Amino acid sequence: METITQKTVDIEKVLRSKMGKNARWVPKPLINWLKHIAHEDQVNEFLWRARDLQGTPWLVDCLDFLNVKIEVEGAENLPPKDDGRLYTFVSNHPLGGIDGVALGSVLGKQYDGRFRYLVNDLLMNLPGLAPLCIPINKTGKQGRNFPAMVEAGFQGDTHILMFPAGLCSRKRNGYICDLEWKKTFVSKSVETRRDVVPIFFEGRNSNFFYRLSNISDRLVKKVNIAMLFLVDEMFKNTGNTFRIHIGKPIPWQTFDKSKTPAQWAQEVKQSVYKLKAGSHGKL
Repeated sequence: METITQKTVDIEKVLRSKMGKNARWVPKPLINWLKHIAHEDQVNEFLWRARDLQGTPWLVDCLDFLNVKIEVEGAENLPPKDDGRLYTFVSNHPLGGIDGVALGSVLGKQYDGRFRYLVNDLLMNLPGLAPLCIPINKTGKQGRNFPAMVEAGFQGDTHILMFPAGLCSRKRNGYICDLEWKKTFVSKSVETRRDVVPIFFEGRNSNFFYRLSNISDRLVKKVNIAMLFLVDEMFKNTGNTFRIHIGKPIPWQTFDKSKTPAQWAQEVKQSVYKLKAGSHGKL
C-alpha cells in the first residue's frame, strides 16, 4: 500500500476548528473513538490514492474502493445530455453516503460531469468531491446565505441532484422511509423551468443506526448524533450491490396552483417510492 504523507480527514483538527480552545478538554479516549467511527485511516487511504482525481472519476474510484456495484433500472428515462435543457434530479436518501456517490457517478457519466449536489458543507472537505458541490449548512454560519446558495445552484448551467428530505431515511413502525420532503426543489424547478426526474435508491443502514437516529430525533433534536455514524454505515455496506430506479421526467408545468409546493413535494416523494414496485411513478 502506498504511504500516506498527508491526512485530509483529521478528527482532532475538525474538533479544534469547531470547538476552538474548548477542544483541549475532549478526552483522548473519546477522540480515538471518533477516529474509529469515522474510519479516519481508511478514508485517508482512499483520499490519498484518489488525490489526483476530481468529479466523476473520483466518484467512480470511490465505488471501486468500497467494492460497491450498482444496477440501474430505467436508464432510458434519463434525458439526453444534448437536449439543451437542465433538470432537477431528486431521490430518496436511504444510506447517507454511498447513495450520493452512486447517483453522482451515474449522472456524471451521463452528463459529462455537468451536475451539482446540494449537500452538507462538511463534504467540501473532500477535495475530489468539492467541485461538484454547492455547500448547504442551514444551522451554521452559512444559514443566512442558504437561500442565496440554492438560488445560485438553480440559476447555474448544470443539472441539480437533491435529497429533498435533507436527512437520510429513518425506520418508523418497521418501515424504512425518508422524512418529509422539503418543497425547495418544486418551487425552484418551476421558477427555472426544470423538469424533475424522480429516482428511487434501494438500500438500508443497520438496525443500530435506525435505533440511534430515532433516539437522537426524539431526545437530542438540535444535534444529529446519528450523522457521526454515517461513515461507519458506509463501510458496513462495502461489497454490496445496489439498484437504482429512474422514473420518467415530470414536466415542471405539472406543479400548478392546484396544490401548494409542499403538497407537490409529497406527491413526488410518493411517486419515487412507487418506482420500486415497478410503477413509472407518473404524476
